[in-house]
Amino acid sequence: QDHVCSLPKVPFRGAPCSDAAGSQVPYATIMKQVNSSLSGVLWDEVQKAPFYEYKDSVGQFHQVWFDDPHSISLKAAYVKSRGLRGIGMWNGNSLDYSREAVAEQQTQAMWKALTP
Repeated sequence: QDHVCSLPKVPFRGAPCSDAAGSQVPYATIMKQVNSSLSGVLWDEVQKAPFYEYKDSVGQFHQVWFDDPHSISLKAAYVKSRGLRGIGMWNGNSLDYSREAVAEQQTQAMWKALTP
């Protein structure tokens, strides 16, 4: 209910909580799974990022954080407003490059969001 999900402390470059404790999920999987999740899309105002929660087939609770066009555009606008030299996106090949119409729209929206 409080949307707090604890990760095990896995050492990674001195940080107590890192990507070493979780796993990456392709954007296509996220877009299909979020609609059937327990929570639907939730928004974290501090991180300016969406996330959702679900239980797997054995009842294990999971929380998935991701970027979408809205969160990417906020980050790109921040970079621009600060006069920074650019922005990077983690693993753009995880987007859905299939020929499905919805996937094409989602992928185009993600790339467009990088240029505020």
